[in-house]
Amino acid sequence: MKNNIIRNINLAPSGHRKIEWVKRNMPVLSKIEEEFKREKPFTGKRIVMSIHLEAKTAYLAKVLKEGGAEVSITGSNPLSTQDDVAAALAEDGLHVYAWYNSTNEEYNEHLNAALDIKPHIVIDDGGDLVHLLHSTRSELVPEVLGGCEETTTGVLRLRARDKAGQLLFPMISVNDAYCKYLFDNRYGTGQSVWDGIMRTTNLIVAGKTVVVIGYGWCGKGVANKAKGLGANVVVCEVDPIKAIEAYMDGFRVMPINDAASMGDFFVTVTGCAKVLTKEHYEKMKDGAILANAGHFDVEIWKPDLEALAAEKKLMRNNIMGYVMKDGRVINVLAEGRLVNLAAGDGHPAEIMDMSFALQAFCAKYINDNHKAMGKKVYEVPEEIDRKVAFMKLEGMGLMIDKLTQEQEEYLKGWGE
Repeated sequence: MKNNIIRNINLAPSGHRKIEWVKRNMPVLSKIEEEFKREKPFTGKRIVMSIHLEAKTAYLAKVLKEGGAEVSITGSNPLSTQDDVAAALAEDGLHVYAWYNSTNEEYNEHLNAALDIKPHIVIDDGGDLVHLLHSTRSELVPEVLGGCEETTTGVLRLRARDKAGQLLFPMISVNDAYCKYLFDNRYGTGQSVWDGIMRTTNLIVAGKTVVVIGYGWCGKGVANKAKGLGANVVVCEVDPIKAIEAYMDGFRVMPINDAASMGDFFVTVTGCAKVLTKEHYEKMKDGAILANAGHFDVEIWKPDLEALAAEKKLMRNNIMGYVMKDGRVINVLAEGRLVNLAAGDGHPAEIMDMSFALQAFCAKYINDNHKAMGKKVYEVPEEIDRKVAFMKLEGMGLMIDKLTQEQEEYLKGWGE
């Protein structure tokens, strides 16, 4: 394996402070760390991770290492790695291959270097590791027991491969767990997207028209947070059921073409490609701000902007202004990459506490049960989802009711 590929080991003290801060706000993962320290479930196992490399992810990596694993980690987006956090992990003895603002070539080099650990377990965010294992790094597949996928885009890629009968090892869709999408996708994305937008632009949201494209769980979070900030929210959808839901949630619903001339802010949250294109850019008002909250930088279709623009101007750090021939400026945040991570710190620690607890337990589930699992996509076992929920309640100091035996018998009778 190569030595660590990081920007600067001297940045480690700042990274350690960040990791310690999130640890103080992630009680579930802290409990799991204690459990893993005692039981060492991953002794002799090698785990590779490709997740946005910032403090909360770093803490998950350290928890897995405490469980006995040899851990190799890289980023899952060229702009989401925090160099001080990468340095801290390297100083703590993990194999780290990532730096901020990597080129596409460097990004692929980092992914491949991380895979050189010859992993038993894969923790992926967006599906890039799994893609390499099914293509140019297929020689590593015999060692792979299985893995976990963190996000919607990666799950879509997995399910397509599964449907085609081409998946070579079991994968658990962590993204589809209740404790993931109900909180991470909704509240986490909702807050972190607007954190990134507001931090980058330093502009007010109240009174502005915000166009949210996509009303899945992430889109719901983005739209509702915008509403809470005082924006007038328009939702664009292709799914009739989600469109009705958005309407009944109090938002205006219309096609993108109709919304294009109205929006002050546009946020894409679809997981699809070419969502905003030439026909929309031609209608946008001067100063429109475009941000993407989907995993890949293909939703805001930049080739069309490049073709329409008379020039490009860096308006502010992480804001590229495309000056149209008529003088209008269309502003793209963070190169059209994930705005909450490329221009911010990602989801709040308390939210990722649940998501990464699921990752830790699902990695252990793969380790313990892989021999009985087929080469397909699995849901998170219900007992893991509920265990994380109860642990989170305990960490928040909350208690709930419990059915009496008589009530349990009553409910069982309904199924007879």
